[in-house]
Amino acid sequence: MKKVMFINDLLTRYLKIFVFGLLLLMPISCNDFLDEVPDNRVSLDNLDKAQQLLTNAYSISSYAFTDWMTDNVGFTTGVTIRTNHRQAYQWEDFTDGPTEQDTPIFFWFETYTAIAHANEVLAILEDLPSNTEELQAQKRATESEALLTRAYGHFMLVNLFAKHYDESTANTDKGVPYVDTPETVFIQQYSRNTVQEVYDRVEEDMLRGIDLVDEGFFANSGKYHFNLNAALAFASRFYLFKGDFDQCIEFSNRLLGSNPSSFVRDMTSDEFQVASSSITGYPQLYSSPDQPSNLLLMRKISLVQRNDFAHGPLSSFYGDLFASNPFLASTDTRENPAFVKGNNALFPVRYESLFERSSLNSNVGFPYHINLAFRGEEVLLNRAESYLMSNRIDDAIDDLQILTDNRYIGSDIQLTMEIIRDFFGASGNPFVTDRELVLDYTLLERRKEYIAQGLRWFDIKRYGLVVEHVLADGFSTIRLEDDDLRKILQIPGSALDVGGLEPNPR
Repeated sequence: MKKVMFINDLLTRYLKIFVFGLLLLMPISCNDFLDEVPDNRVSLDNLDKAQQLLTNAYSISSYAFTDWMTDNVGFTTGVTIRTNHRQAYQWEDFTDGPTEQDTPIFFWFETYTAIAHANEVLAILEDLPSNTEELQAQKRATESEALLTRAYGHFMLVNLFAKHYDESTANTDKGVPYVDTPETVFIQQYSRNTVQEVYDRVEEDMLRGIDLVDEGFFANSGKYHFNLNAALAFASRFYLFKGDFDQCIEFSNRLLGSNPSSFVRDMTSDEFQVASSSITGYPQLYSSPDQPSNLLLMRKISLVQRNDFAHGPLSSFYGDLFASNPFLASTDTRENPAFVKGNNALFPVRYESLFERSSLNSNVGFPYHINLAFRGEEVLLNRAESYLMSNRIDDAIDDLQILTDNRYIGSDIQLTMEIIRDFFGASGNPFVTDRELVLDYTLLERRKEYIAQGLRWFDIKRYGLVVEHVLADGFSTIRLEDDDLRKILQIPGSALDVGGLEPNPR
């Protein structure tokens, strides 16, 4: 089902008069038009309106479509396969228009639109009245949210549409435009900042945003705004991807504190075990803002939650993945519940499949799900990986044990280096280091934890993993090599044509 355009309210229309040159633009008859107010927009003349506008600074596009490009999926029969599903599975450049959800093109346009909302707010903040301490605090909180959303949007864009950060080449690798001002001309030409420049500016916005966070203004938001915990989780991911492991550990520590397990949902608990018998109750529990592990929730227009669309994890692979662990007679609680997907696949129950009507009396609208943008489990795994890269192997195993205690049911689930070596068949092998083996185990746990949620793709990019897909005939295969250029998604055609950007090499 095509997405019905979400621009309905006045605050959103305030922005849409200046959609930047990166987007598809409509012709305007005269330059004087730019001096007028063409759309009856609401004037941003107080902080309450500015904060309302920031609800649109969270992109409605999901990156979970990247799972179709990973080693998590196989050729699935008995489901609807659209053009974008085929192109993702075969690592082709996408050709759908900007309103086709679950594509890089949709992600590009909607994320830059979200960034534009943040820029509109940041541009007018200084002019808004703040003559009381309460208003000054509200202004700081508003600035914090705008900076964090702008930083997060650019961070996800550069990690999809550019090479993964490499300190030795980041100064020359082409990134994405870092847009930090509202549009003031009809057709704006842009250039691609380098990956280093994008990371530097993301870091600047992110750290400033963290310094200004004031959770008092979002106490009842249901975790749909950047609170301090979400901002710290963002920093944890940012520094992991950058390879600054000391900083990743520092920001992860600030979140996890002295009781990291409090940020990890206990899927072995009676609550989760009872909920696993309900395909509606389980995803509601999993994505609930009441879960301490859920740090930031975002509404995403998407079809990835539908089990009758696109490729999925083949049944044989799915069973093998969750049976793969070093513990005897244990059960990985992440395996169930799962939907049957088509004729030969399964799909883990993670998303509540939601639908929003375009009006109260309408039968049309758009499907969406609630995305867990940041979770405590991710921060724990980020820290474990950073410990490994800092040669703190025992600390990494301690973090992995916390996840183990909350995921596996069994009589003996104590994680040790000896058990990990046995698991990988490397006992007594001096040519394989402990760090290599614990890293492999950490990536396996990340794969299980994020399946169907999109983060596996970034691990494939970060570590240059090879992916092989079997085609429709059941035996022909295609491969995505470790340094394959197709791991860098192509810049949308209209951004190349209108915005003047350079394409990624193929």
